[in-house]
Order: sequence, then structure tokens, then C-alpha cells
Amino acid sequence: MLCAGKKSYFAAAVCIMTATSMLAVSYLRLQRLSHQPKVIQEGRRCRGKIAISTITALEGNKTFIISPYFDDRESKVTRLIGIVHHEDVKQLYCWFCCQPNGKIYVSKAKIDVHSDRFGFPYGATDIVCLEPKNCDPTHVSIHQSPYGNIDQLPRFEIKNRKAETFSVDFTVCISAMFGNYNNVLQFIQSIEMYKILGVQKVVIYKNNCSHLMEKVLKFYIEEGTVEVIPWPINSHLRVSSEWRFMQDGTHIGYYGQITALNDCIYRNMERSKFVVLNDADEIILPLKHPDWKTMMNSLQEQNPGSSVFLFENHIFPETISSPMFNISSWNTVPGVNILQHVYREPDRKDVINPRKMIVDPRKVIQTSVHSVLRAYGKSVYVPMHVALIYHCRKALQGNLPREALIRDTTLWRYNSSLIMNVNKVLSQTILRTQN
Repeated sequence: MLCAGKKSYFAAAVCIMTATSMLAVSYLRLQRLSHQPKVIQEGRRCRGKIAISTITALEGNKTFIISPYFDDRESKVTRLIGIVHHEDVKQLYCWFCCQPNGKIYVSKAKIDVHSDRFGFPYGATDIVCLEPKNCDPTHVSIHQSPYGNIDQLPRFEIKNRKAETFSVDFTVCISAMFGNYNNVLQFIQSIEMYKILGVQKVVIYKNNCSHLMEKVLKFYIEEGTVEVIPWPINSHLRVSSEWRFMQDGTHIGYYGQITALNDCIYRNMERSKFVVLNDADEIILPLKHPDWKTMMNSLQEQNPGSSVFLFENHIFPETISSPMFNISSWNTVPGVNILQHVYREPDRKDVINPRKMIVDPRKVIQTSVHSVLRAYGKSVYVPMHVALIYHCRKALQGNLPREALIRDTTLWRYNSSLIMNVNKVLSQTILRTQN
């Protein structure tokens, strides 16, 4: 035996530790071998209908696939962004079809439900499969079994297969637009502020919005600023407009926001230098720099090796307004005029302000709403004197009188460009139809 002849407790402990380590290594090796792709069929044509929906339900309606992405940061894998029931989905398999040799490979998936599920039975999930070494599959199908016929299963295109040069510096991800969203004026102001600050692309996961909002989205899509991802999650699951489970029979929180954010990061991993995760009523306002590019250059220089930058959220109540910038032509447009809201709530004792992020998407593995869950590189809490999140919404401290709020006119630095740009959009969308 391994420990024969050893009499001292120390030697026995060393032997036990050695044996345990050997068993652990063997177990991990067996686990990895069990996930290795295996050829199960040859000489086959790749069949199955190509999935075109943003959300695709698999048989049994306990697993929903958003999109697969090629990920070679650690090993050569296909990482599918999805939603699964955290208890009921035990095993899944990736079926890869390699052309032109017609070999079908099956790879056992690692199912990684994100930790920030907030009590809901369904959560954002990474379904990760090792790819065949001798082929670069373009599509994958997902099945509950390593056996059978996959001809009737949907096939998903694997994105990010080819590395690209960055087409933009900043992409904003907004998820999810729901509740017949009609805050038109504030939305236009936010998009125009993003553009002033250096954003070239805004990705919106749209569940639904008003008819007027549709006109505005159409304008921005045609302009090339906005990309709309259909997000019909309530066609598949009972959704909650709350972030935390309320024991009310709903399946997933806040319209599947966390899943959409993760998909947006991977979707833009090869085309955007930075990805910004915030809501449509939030703007990261630099205080020391004129725009985001200058700010991020400075932050990266000061924080080498960092990949996630977190900015403090500050509430500017929409109920407290200034008489400045009361522009008559804007009064017919539904929504909030952010230029009139320059009073922010003071910090509350014993309450930590939530944060939103600018990230290097190639360094993020999993994200939540207010922090990343897994990433390469460090996270940096950006001081408030460098930048803050201007968040114009209903008050969190509604009982405070105006004199207890802090007057903060940072937004007014951009007022001239913002007014001109908003007027241009309104004249080509909403005001044109009203005249």
C-alpha cells in the first residue's frame, strides 16, 4: 500500500493528502475525457432547420437557447448563452456536424447556471461544449441525449468564429425594453448624449414599446446607431418586472435582463473595444474628461490589468425640476426632459449605491447587472470625482425637500449640442407627423 511502513502522524497525513490529490486529478481527468467530442456518425449531410429566433425553446421547454459563441480564451469551446431551469435540466449534449467529411461529433455540455438568479427557478446559463479538434464547426444542435436523430432539431450558427478588427470603440447594451415603453423624449436625449460622449452603437433587447417609440427606433436603426434584438421572453416564460423572486409563480426576473446582458457582451466581443452596461434612463457622465474615450484612456493608464470599470449610480428625481431649458416644442413629446432635472439625492447612510459598468468584453466570462461574476483582470471602482451615473427616474428618497438635494449641473456642459441634436431627431420623427 501507498502508506505501508509509515508510522508518524505527519507521514500519514502526507500520504492521505497525496492519495486525495491523485484521486482528484484522476477524477478531473475522467470528467474532462467524458466531455471530449466523440464521432458517432460519418458520411452525413448537416440537416436541421437553422434557428432564426432570438429565443429558441428546446423540447420539454425547460431549456432556452439564445445564441452560441466560439470561445478560445481557455480552450476551444462553443459557449451557448441560454436560460434553463436550475434544478430540472441535468444534462445536455452539443451535436457538431463537420463538413465536408460529414462526421457528426457529440460533446457533453457543462451546464453553468449563473449564481445571480435571485431566487427565480430559471436563470441565465452558460452551456459549454468542447469542440472537435480537427474541425471548426459553423453550427451546433443541442439535445438531451448523446443518441438519436438530430435532423429535426434546430441548428444554431456559432458566432465569433472569426476574429475581427474593432468596428467601434463603445457599444451600449440596454436590456430589456418592456412595459409598452413610451419615455420617448428621455430616450432620444440619452441616445444623443451617448453619441456626444463617443458611442457608435446602441443594442436594445426589445420586448415591447409604444407606436411612437417604434418610429424613433426605426429612425435610429436607419441611421446606423441602434441595433434592435427582438426579446419575446414572455412568449416562453412567466416574467417578473421585479429583480427578486416574490413567490408569485413567475419564472425569471426583470424580463431576463441578465441573460440579455451576457448575450450582448458576447455578441459585441469581436466588434467593440468597450461594452457599456446600463439602462436607457442612465448616462455615465464624466466629470474630469470631455468624453468616454479620454476618460477610459486615463482609467486604463492608471489601472493596468483592469477590465471592468464600475460607476456609482446617483438619482436625479424626475419630480424636482428646474425652470431652465423648458423648450416648448418638447412639451408635446411624451417623456422626461433630463435638462430640467439637475438636483440629485444625497447618499444614504448604510446604503451602497449600485453601479453600472464599462467593460472590456474579451475579458468578461459572466456578468450580472451591477458587477461581473467571472472575468479576467481586475475590477475598478471609479471615484465619483471622475464620473457618476446620471439616473433620472422616480425618487428613492421622496420625502426630501428640494434644499436637501444637491444641485449638480454637469449635464448642462453638453446642453448646446444636446438641444441641437434632439431637435434634429424630433423634426425627422415625431414633430414631422404632428405638423
